[in-house]
Amino acid sequence: MKILFAASEAAPFVKTGGLADVAGSLPGALADAGAEVSVILPLYGSIGSHWRSQMTFLKYFYVNLSWRSIYCGLFRLKRDNVTYYFVDNEHYFKRGEPYGYYDDGERFGYFCRAVVESIPHLDARPEIIHCNDWQTALIPIYLKEEADRFSWPAAIKTVFTIHNIEYQGRYGRETLGDLFGLPSHWLADGSLEYYGDVCLLKGAILTADFVTTVSPTYAKELRNSFYGKGMEGVIQDCSHKMRGILNGIDTKTYDPSADPGISANYSVGDLSGKAKNKRALQHSLGLRPNPETPIIACISRLVSHKGFDLVTSALPAMMDMDVQFVLLGRGDFAYEQAFLNAERQYPDRLSAKIMYSPGLSMNIYAGADLFLMPSKSEPCGLSQMIAMRYGAVPVVRETGGLFDTVVPYNEITGAGNGFTFSYYSADDMLHVLRMAVSCYHKKDVWHTLMKRGMTADFSWNKSAAEYLDLYRQLLN
Repeated sequence: MKILFAASEAAPFVKTGGLADVAGSLPGALADAGAEVSVILPLYGSIGSHWRSQMTFLKYFYVNLSWRSIYCGLFRLKRDNVTYYFVDNEHYFKRGEPYGYYDDGERFGYFCRAVVESIPHLDARPEIIHCNDWQTALIPIYLKEEADRFSWPAAIKTVFTIHNIEYQGRYGRETLGDLFGLPSHWLADGSLEYYGDVCLLKGAILTADFVTTVSPTYAKELRNSFYGKGMEGVIQDCSHKMRGILNGIDTKTYDPSADPGISANYSVGDLSGKAKNKRALQHSLGLRPNPETPIIACISRLVSHKGFDLVTSALPAMMDMDVQFVLLGRGDFAYEQAFLNAERQYPDRLSAKIMYSPGLSMNIYAGADLFLMPSKSEPCGLSQMIAMRYGAVPVVRETGGLFDTVVPYNEITGAGNGFTFSYYSADDMLHVLRMAVSCYHKKDVWHTLMKRGMTADFSWNKSAAEYLDLYRQLLN
C-alpha cells in the first residue's frame, strides 16, 4: 500500500502545533505496520542546514496556477522508514514563519498544485493521498479536476483530516479562477461556495473520498453548531464517509525514563525522579521549594477557546488554595498581561513564562503534579497525553479528545485517571481542582492515578491500524 501524506508542517523539520506532531509520527507508525509511506511538505526557510545537508535534489519543473507558471524544486530525504519530499519555492516559503501572511491562500494553493504535479516525479505513485487541514484542501479538488483530462488521478483515493475546523481557508469568490485556477462550476454547484465566498475546507470535505477527525468525540461534536463553525450542515451531509480516529503521541520521544532533557529520569516502577524534577522546576522558576505543595501547570496558546477566560477569572480563588501555578505559552495580549500581573502578585507561587520553549515544556511536564486543560473546544489534544506519560494528572473539560482520553476519578470505585468537568464554568473548574488537590494529599490514591496515566497506551499503533483499515476499505 503506497501512501503520500501531505501536510503544511511535520516534526522534526518544522512545527507550530499539533499537526506537526501528527505528520511527524503517524507516517512512521504506518510504515512500521507495513505500508510504503512518504510525506510531502513545503521547504520553509526555517528548515535548517542540518536537514538540508541530508536532502537530495531530484528535479525542477513549473507548476501551473491559474495564469501563472511557477518554479517548483523537489528535494528528497529518507529518514528511518519514511521518505520525505520538500517543495521548494523561495518566493512562497523562504519566510520567517510558516503562516500568517497576506498571500497564504496563494502560497498553499501553489503547494497543493505542486503536490499534484509532483506525483509523476515521485519514487512511486501513491494509491492514497492523505491531506491535512485547509492548507492541503485543494489537493482532492485538483485531482478531481485533473481526472477530466488524465486517467491516473482518478485511481488515487484521498483522505482529508480535519485537525481544527476553525481554520477553513476562506477567501473572496474572485479567487476561484484568478488565484486557484478553478472553473466557475465549483462555485455554481455549491462545492466551494460558502456565504458568497470560496471555502477550501468545504470543498475538501465534499470531494475527498473519506474524511477523518482527530478524535471520535470531535467527529460527533462537529455536527453541532457550537463546534461546527458553520460547517455542521456539510459535516452532517458527509457523515456517511466520516470517522473520528484518536491521535497518538510519539512514546519514544515522550518517555520520562529516557528523556535526556529533564532533570532526572523516572519510570512507573521508580517514581523518585519525579520529586527531583519538581524540586528542580521550583528552583528554576523561583517558586517556593515545598514538595508538599502541588504544582498546577498549563502549557498552551493563550486564547479563549483554550479556556483561559475561565483560568483568569478563577485565578484568585485558585491561589487561595495551597498550590503553585506554572504557565508556559503565548497568545492574546490580555491573557499574557493577566498572568504577568498575577506573577507579580504571587511571586513565589506563580510563574508565567510568555514564550514557546520545547525544553522548558518538558521540564514542566516532568515537574508538575496537575495539568490543567479547561478547553472550550479541543479536537484531540496531545498535551494531556504527554502530561499523563510524565505522571502529571490531568484536569480537563469534557470535550473532543479530552473526553476520549481522560476518565474522571471515582471516589467510590477508585476508577479513573484524572479529573473532568462538563459545563463551561469557572466554578465547575474550581470544584474539580479542589477535588484534585484533596486527592493529591492522599498519596496512595495519587500514585495510582499517576501510574494509570503513565501506563496508558497513547502510542500511534492503534490509530495507525485504524487508518490502514480505512485505506484498505477505500482501495477495495
